[in-house]
Formats: sequence, structure tokens, C-alpha cells
Amino acid sequence: MSHYEEVKVHGYDEFCKAVSERKGNDIFAYFSGDIDTQGLSWCPDCVKAEPIVRGEMSHLPEGSVFFYCQVGERP
Repeated sequence: MSHYEEVKVHGYDEFCKAVSERKGNDIFAYFSGDIDTQGLSWCPDCVKAEPIVRGEMSHLPEGSVFFYCQVGERP
């Protein structure tokens, strides 16, 4: 079992609601473009950064919350 909770949300409103429901926890957030049919974000910087971020998640504090927030389709 993971020592942190991962929450996937879509958009700012969902993010704010989910964060407010977890007050008192350490919060970490990763914002990314929406995922395409191949399972990748349309944002090339997000595609490069995500494996690095995920590689460090083992260092998150016990009981913390990691939010994966998709911010929308390509403008």
C-alpha cells in the first residue's frame, strides 16, 4: 500500500474541491495537459516531466496527497 494518496482531477474547480476536502494533509500537485488516445499529454514538457516527478514520489511524506490535475485540451 502506498504511503500517500493519489487523486486524479480534471480542471480547476475539481482541483479546488478535492484540496478543500483534504485540509490538514501535505498537498503536492502536478498539472498536465489532457491525455490523448495514446495515453500521453498533448504538452511535450509534461510528457518529459512526468516520469521524473513520478520517480521522486517515493519521497513524499507519509499521509500526503498527490494531485494529478489535467487542465484541458490543447488550446
